[in-house]
Amino acid sequence: MNVIAINGSPHMGNGNTASILNPFLEETKEAGANVELFYAAKLKIGPCNGDMSCWFVNPGICAQNDDMQLLLPKIKEADVIVWASPVYYSGITGPLKTIMDRQLPVYTIGEERPRNQKAVLVSTCGDWDVSMFDPLLAQMKAIYNNPEGGFEFAGALLRPMADGMKEMIKAGETGLVEGVFRAAQEAGHQLIINGQISEDTQKAISKPLMPRDAYYRAAQAMLEQMKKA
Repeated sequence: MNVIAINGSPHMGNGNTASILNPFLEETKEAGANVELFYAAKLKIGPCNGDMSCWFVNPGICAQNDDMQLLLPKIKEADVIVWASPVYYSGITGPLKTIMDRQLPVYTIGEERPRNQKAVLVSTCGDWDVSMFDPLLAQMKAIYNNPEGGFEFAGALLRPMADGMKEMIKAGETGLVEGVFRAAQEAGHQLIINGQISEDTQKAISKPLMPRDAYYRAAQAMLEQMKKA
């Protein structure tokens, strides 16, 4: 099974999104998948110009000569695409959205377009409330909940209060956080072995690590410290 993962975080391998994405991908490898990871911040990819030449003039071929020429064949060959991004203004980051827009040539009408392709969303945010991911989920499901079109949405790894996890680790409160990372690993195993990530595993990744009020009090205290620094 071929897995391509694209991390849209500007912090790349050092951000909150990577803290969930990396253990997930490590376990997909352990389960036997071929995995390639790309960082949107390292790629030179311009926005789609919307001329639709990749459909009607030269089907399957993008007229722009940039790093999307590297990604397009890999997206086409992928059994699973993992889209990873922090929540920015109720959506994915701009560079990742650009890549999503530019994948259009892969899905031109014809026999060579991908079939039975699965997608996974990995996302983090600083808010306590998991509903912050609803706009991202809606977009992914709109694209990939389409068995007749050859797509399947296989699950989402959503981690709210991601900044709070860092602070918990610094404070030595690692038990609950390690449980989240183990759940991310289990999600990778389930994806490759079962083709889906179970609801229980998805909930384990998103579970609250402290009461809502306590989290916001701690966040406010941290902001006050930053102002004084």
